[in-house]
Amino acid sequence: MTVNKTHSLGNPVYPIMFAIGLCHLFNDTLQAVIPAMFPVLESERGLTFTQLGFIAFALNMVASVLQPVVGYFSDKKQKPYALPLGMTSSFIGMAGLAFAADYWMILVSVIFLGFGSAIFHPEGSRVSFMAAGSKRGLSQSIYQVGGNSGQALAPLISGFILVPFGQKGAAWFLIVAAIGIIVLSKISAWYKKQLEEERLSKKKRGIVSSLPQMTKKQVGIALGLLMMVIFVRSFYVTNITSFYIFHLMDKYGLTIQKGQLIIFVFLAIGAVGTFFGGPMADKLGRKNIILLSVLVPMPLALILPYVPLWGVIVLLILIGFFIMLSFSVTVVYAQELVPSKIGTMAGLTVGLAFGMGAIGAVVIGIMMDHYGIFKTMVVISVLPIFALVAFALPTDRKWKLKS
Repeated sequence: MTVNKTHSLGNPVYPIMFAIGLCHLFNDTLQAVIPAMFPVLESERGLTFTQLGFIAFALNMVASVLQPVVGYFSDKKQKPYALPLGMTSSFIGMAGLAFAADYWMILVSVIFLGFGSAIFHPEGSRVSFMAAGSKRGLSQSIYQVGGNSGQALAPLISGFILVPFGQKGAAWFLIVAAIGIIVLSKISAWYKKQLEEERLSKKKRGIVSSLPQMTKKQVGIALGLLMMVIFVRSFYVTNITSFYIFHLMDKYGLTIQKGQLIIFVFLAIGAVGTFFGGPMADKLGRKNIILLSVLVPMPLALILPYVPLWGVIVLLILIGFFIMLSFSVTVVYAQELVPSKIGTMAGLTVGLAFGMGAIGAVVIGIMMDHYGIFKTMVVISVLPIFALVAFALPTDRKWKLKS
């Protein structure tokens, strides 16, 4: 991959923007294999819902804890070739997952996958920022939609690869990891060149924030509110992607393949929402899009456990689009809150999403084992109400309504 364009504020480097988005798709496709494998592990290995929850916990918690750490150190000293090294860790994890014979080996394998993801996300977000030029919202949306598209493949992976081929079917995804290593090596060479040019010109890229000036305490409160919104979104999406399949099989009598197709629709529409969220936020304001992402899914989630199958499909389409509308927006919002910490904020927001998903997976697994599938779905349906704290977020200065 040869890129002749040089970065400037008004001239986005589109080949890099799309290439890092493609690699985000690769990275999150590898992670999507884990929840996609849950029905297979339950049947082939006899794992309980709680054990499945801890597998998701191991994957997401490693990625969650390390992402802000990687982001913090990359803000201090960038490491361009960390990107292909992270994908190499994912390659090792996927190889272990395909052939793991014991529960503990599965846990070790997903830890390698989590470590690779922890490296990729903050550095990938930084590359997206460097290539964005004047298209910050668009660039972040392209980057994030790549990841969400990879996650959307989980049901198809389950229904059409892992169910027919079993656990060893995961070995097919070693090809994805290998291609990712090659592409990321090319991106890293561009990344290194940009850092050298920046060093020679003695100029650093910064973010022009549309948020009002705030004290450290106000920034801390705003970040806390934003984390709550991300917590609710991540917890709810984890429920749909990892455990809702069991509800579809139990209540509606669907096969794994048909149930996973419905979940694929949710995730695919969510990827569409992710793409539109960034450009919409550029025009309408970050907070407005976050509020839209909170208000529309809330009543729909409340009635989801009770509707007939056709209603499930309609509601999941609407919930998927709107709940993911704020995915890239929350990253940019956090970066504008603390514009001097691009990598740290990317690692914190995306890493928190993984972490909350990890905690959610364990809680949901335990609830399903002890209280049953339907009661668990009813409890989770109330969760989006807590995201109403988004009303207290600072309003973008540019979009603040005149009194």
